[in-house]
Amino acid sequence: QVHLEQSGGGLVQAGGSLRLSCAASGRSVSSYAIDWFRQAPGKDRELVAGISASGDTTTVSGIVKGRAIISRDNAKNTITLQMNNLEPEDTAVYYCAALSGSIWSQVDYWGQGTQVTVSS
Repeated sequence: QVHLEQSGGGLVQAGGSLRLSCAASGRSVSSYAIDWFRQAPGKDRELVAGISASGDTTTVSGIVKGRAIISRDNAKNTITLQMNNLEPEDTAVYYCAALSGSIWSQVDYWGQGTQVTVSS
């Protein structure tokens, strides 16, 4: 069992930055890949970024490429998504997720979600 506790998010003006954190706890947490997803009202959930268990492999979706950085500290079991130059289109509920397989495999555990609202 893995528990993911999210923090960060909130209201930010367009062009601003936010840092979302995901604190992981439970068995073998450092063996899980972690993804960040988001879901805007009326839209499907979409992958934003992912990082492998070791941290050696990362992926960033084209929708945020050049504006998002994902990182993890396995000593602290914390995964961070730094988002810069935010746009109103980035408004969504953001979720971190733990995957026992690769970044692109099925999600095993979800965080509780955190709202990000970008005002124009």
